[in-house]
Amino acid sequence: MIADPDTTLTDLGLAVESAVLAWLLARRGDPRDTSRAWWLLFFGAAGFASLLGVLYHGFFPGPQSAAADPLWAATLLCLGLTALAGWALGAPILLPRQARWVTVAAVVVFAIYTGVVLAGFQDFLVAVVHYLPSAVFLLIALAVAYYRRRARPLALGLVGMVLIFVGAGLQQARVALHPVHFDHNAVYHVVQAVALYLLYRGAAWLVAPARGRRA
Repeated sequence: MIADPDTTLTDLGLAVESAVLAWLLARRGDPRDTSRAWWLLFFGAAGFASLLGVLYHGFFPGPQSAAADPLWAATLLCLGLTALAGWALGAPILLPRQARWVTVAAVVVFAIYTGVVLAGFQDFLVAVVHYLPSAVFLLIALAVAYYRRRARPLALGLVGMVLIFVGAGLQQARVALHPVHFDHNAVYHVVQAVALYLLYRGAAWLVAPARGRRA
């Protein structure tokens, strides 16, 4: 029996959506395009984190479960991967000359973060401190990209990034449609699903060949 059906099923929906979006993105653009690879990591890590959420909320709930700690640690590492991707994606837009060094620095920071998590420091605040600057960086990068190119898909991607923050705020405020059947985690997952789709629209435009782009 599923322990937390609404959270588990919406997490499953996120995992499926992320996999589909990553597959669609993998079919676009040049395989040698590094930004394409980073977007694939972004969606892949988000999807795997959701899949871990399915296991945690649905089948191994609560700290009493032996699998709870490994699942939580793996989830934190997935968040770290999305943060790494965010730095690598935003750098070519905001700091094109220093983009390589920004990415190298992000890899080093992720390695340190991984060591901290594996050492047992697994409070969610650790993940927030690691992830939040990257999310803000990517948000600013998408805003700058839209300002420069005025392409509608970039506007959608920017809205998607804003929705990620909105969803996190709703989750922390424990906003729910129903206290039992559709709690704050399920609401967050629905908002995140919309956000990921809008981000995909921006990412697909960015990695598509110039002749195939449409504003």
